[in-house]
Amino acid sequence: MAKSPNDRTSKARIVRFGGREVITEGLHLSFWADISHRCMTASWPAFIGGAVLVFIAFNAVFAVFYWIGDQPISSVPSGGYTDYLYFSIETLSTAGYGDMHPQTHYGHFIAAVELFTGIFSMSLMTGLIFARFSRPSARLLFADNPVISDHEGEQTLMIRLANERHNIISNATARLWLFKNIVSKEGQPFRRFYELPLLRNESPALALSWTLFHVIDAGSPLYGLTADDLEAIEVSLVVVVSGYDVVAAQTVHARKSYEYPEIRFGERYAEILGTAEDGRLRIDYGRFHDTVQG
Repeated sequence: MAKSPNDRTSKARIVRFGGREVITEGLHLSFWADISHRCMTASWPAFIGGAVLVFIAFNAVFAVFYWIGDQPISSVPSGGYTDYLYFSIETLSTAGYGDMHPQTHYGHFIAAVELFTGIFSMSLMTGLIFARFSRPSARLLFADNPVISDHEGEQTLMIRLANERHNIISNATARLWLFKNIVSKEGQPFRRFYELPLLRNESPALALSWTLFHVIDAGSPLYGLTADDLEAIEVSLVVVVSGYDVVAAQTVHARKSYEYPEIRFGERYAEILGTAEDGRLRIDYGRFHDTVQG
């Protein structure tokens, strides 16, 4: 039986969500259909490498068109492909040194098409580079491990974070979610998420460090769970922090996820606040990730 266009499938892809890897199959997405997202999410080496390959490909193609013409460009000593490649680079980049120029209608036509391509591609590249540089980033440092220990006489989940830039993030807001596997009444396994309430989920000015506290009381999804229980239901945590960066004048976001092996029971964060010899407050970020038995 013939397949319909909706039956198209693609190769399996791996999606990373926190520390988990999910294999997705059966979804067809053309490379060019989402090229803008790919350009924005690619690493800088991959982005620059891709731009170089596109630039070389464009010039190589236009050089072929010049090469197959009947002397379309003047001042080409040998008429070799390399000479036309250099002329193509000058034309596509709109440099136009002037020692070589079109001298036939064919040459002018190809040069006009290449000039339009060059202007269009340079505008597109400028926009992509600006968008990549102008994307706001929070530069928040999250502790390597969440900890669970007593705080103010109650068992509490704690996550420490800090502003690496030491600028002001005003109206900072934090939200914490718990993900775990459950089985429905019909016996169907699925993964459910819960928002964990925090003792203080807002900070008027996040400039240094901030510790988030979730009290594990009878209403908490973590109530009564041990380390083995967390492993059995594959618990993971996701914390999201957002706020207004007063320097960039933009809203910034940061996200950190933790898997169950990273949660430390019976430990608390090492103290990083102290007093310098001159009486000023001192913060030791060298111990930011350290935990001690609590």
